[in-house]
This record gives sequence, structure tokens and C-alpha cells, in this order.
Amino acid sequence: MIRIAIVEDDQDYIRQLQTYLEQYRRESGEAVDVAVFTDGDEIAEGYRPRFDVILMDVEMRFMDGMTAAREIRKVDCEVVIIFITNMAQYAIQGYSVDALDYLLKPVSYFAFAQRLERAVARMKRRVARYLTVPVKGGARKLEASQIYYVESRDHELTFHTAVGNFTAGLTMRETESRLSNLPFFRGNNSYLINLEHVDAVQDGCAVVRGESLKLSRPRKAAFMEALSDYMGQVLK
Repeated sequence: MIRIAIVEDDQDYIRQLQTYLEQYRRESGEAVDVAVFTDGDEIAEGYRPRFDVILMDVEMRFMDGMTAAREIRKVDCEVVIIFITNMAQYAIQGYSVDALDYLLKPVSYFAFAQRLERAVARMKRRVARYLTVPVKGGARKLEASQIYYVESRDHELTFHTAVGNFTAGLTMRETESRLSNLPFFRGNNSYLINLEHVDAVQDGCAVVRGESLKLSRPRKAAFMEALSDYMGQVLK
């Protein structure tokens, strides 16, 4: 069962998305449970993690989609958020709330089904796996899928994650070994990158949550191959 929330203040778009979801259910064979909210405040106030995917309109009367998503992320780091908007520039802002993707209005069924298939694939692959790392004063348990990348600097490792940055007393080699069965790949000597969070590769850098991480020349081809293999698995 895939639990989906539609957050949209336009009744015509609500009906269209419901129709698309019914078509997707017939074509995919996936069981789908749908809840509808007509403004951001309706879903954000008192939110509890119970949805797998949220289809979120950006522009709404009382609480816009970005604000609602920020409130939701305070209590739910797992739900997949897809923004629906008239303006593509909102996709950049979506990085700050870990949005998977966005749909431009008017929404075609082809684009909708493609994004939803990607969301479902991420949801199914996101099995909680944890890494316990030594930090100052104790230890920290990190969920691997929430780690954006690991940075080596001045003989220390910093874990850049969805819940903050943490400096740990580990070596890069040890960390790479512990994450070897997950989609992490070395971009250069300083970065171990979670392929799940790579949004683009441009100008010799991997773009991860809006940050450009330099890929070394010797590793670039292997990194691109690993990223291509990972994306191929996600989109199957």
C-alpha cells in the first residue's frame, strides 16, 4: 500500500491528480491510498509521519508548499515530497527540504507517472540502515540514507546529513568500508558521496543538495559509471 497525500487548493487539479493516481494504480498494480488537503496548513499542523509520498502545490492561500514542507521535515525525514508548481525556479528551493522532484503545471500523465515511479522506487529502496560514529562526548547513530556526503578535512571527517553536520573520529577508508554495500562513491580524496542525493553533474562537480563537490579527474569516469548504474536501478 502506497500512502499518498495531495496538497492542492485548486479543485480541478485535485480531480486531475486523483484521475492520474487511479490510472497509475491500474497500470502498475500498486495499491494506493489517497488523502486530500486543500492548503499547506491542513497537512502541516499536527503532522505525524503516515504518508509515503506528498504531492505538494507550491502556491497556496494560507501556507505555501515550501513552508509546509519545512514543517513536515521537522518530524518526517522519510516521506518523499514532489512539488507541483507553475515556476521551475522552485525546484532549486526544493533542495532545502529534500524534495525528490517537481512537476510543472499543466501536468501531463506521462510526467506524473514518471515522477511517481521514481518516488515509489526510492520509497521501496529506503530501508533504514544505520551507522554509529564516534563524536565528541559519545557516539551518534546516523541513518545512511540521510547522509548526503562525508568530507575529509584536517584529518577529521564531517558527515553532512539531513539532520545536521557531525564531526567524527573515523578515517575515510574505514567509513568507505562500512558503507561499501550502500550507494556511496568517492568523488575525490576528500569526498565520499551518497549517489541517492546527487542532483546533477556539471563543470566537473557532483551537485549534492545545491553544493558542488569537485570530482577528481582519475575518479570522474568511474563515478559517472556508478551514478548511471545506481539511477538505472532506481528507475527500474
